[in-house]
Amino acid sequence: MSRRREPVPFAFLAEADRFRSNVAPPPRERVSLGQMAGRWLLGLTIVAALAGSLVLGMPALSLDPSSPRTQQSQASDGR
Repeated sequence: MSRRREPVPFAFLAEADRFRSNVAPPPRERVSLGQMAGRWLLGLTIVAALAGSLVLGMPALSLDPSSPRTQQSQASDGR
């Protein structure tokens, strides 16, 4: 007695695991020396920009220990 299978709305999806193609994908194009150098240059530029912004931004983020910390706002003057 054979088992009756449930009908599948998209039968091609149910058979996808059994399907084997005899068509090979095209080979990947080789990257030229100029393209490789351009990619490296772009990567180095991005890294240098991030490092430069970090170097230039660190003094603005650091606390200056020599500056007096006794500034008061006008709201706390009590006027």
